Amino acid sequence: MAARKVNYCYVTVPNRAGKGAEVLREIKAAKVNLLAYSGFPASGGKSQLDMVASSITPIRKIAQQNGWKISKPKKGFLIQGPDKAGAVYRNIQKLADRGINVTAADAVAAGKGRYGMLLWVKPKDYTRAARALKAK
Repeated sequence: MAARKVNYCYVTVPNRAGKGAEVLREIKAAKVNLLAYSGFPASGGKSQLDMVASSITPIRKIAQQNGWKISKPKKGFLIQGPDKAGAVYRNIQKLADRGINVTAADAVAAGKGRYGMLLWVKPKDYTRAARALKAK
């Protein structure tokens, strides 16, 4: 299992068919390789599109060129490792053992016996969580 500190940002778009595809088309055209992406409904008929990349600077530039409202940079963790029973539990439990609340987590089997997980904690807990997860 390898935990990695990551930066991410998000854009908010109308919750309508094709709006997420428009954003992703521009990201692809700029040759930005996303480490992770998550899109979900937000309030007021909007959707939030979270984008994790090695550098969010190109995403910020694309957002500015397209007039998208982009969030300030935020921090999270990308965890990857062998897909076996308890893989997600072990990481969540490491944080629980230190009294760190998980704000959100998404995990998925990645094929070929691997899994990946995105995990977020409150900013005040980020440094302690990084130590607990041995995140680089």
